[in-house]
Amino acid sequence: MSKQSDLANAVKHAIETYFKDLEGEKAHGIYSMVIDSVEKTLIGDILKRSNGNQSEAAQKLGINRNTLRAKMKKFNFL
Repeated sequence: MSKQSDLANAVKHAIETYFKDLEGEKAHGIYSMVIDSVEKTLIGDILKRSNGNQSEAAQKLGINRNTLRAKMKKFNFL
């Protein structure tokens, strides 16, 4: 199984668990919740693996350093 499939399966499992835990309550804002959770985790992990080097982290993520800084601000990493 590819790493991409592993990631997709992990997300699918988390969403299934989320809906199970709702116990009949209405869901809302799922897209933002999932994207923000994954993005925050990913950025935090890559920053750690890059020893806080933002240029290196941005390169690993495939995004511009300024974009990384904006996301770091959004997720309180600054």
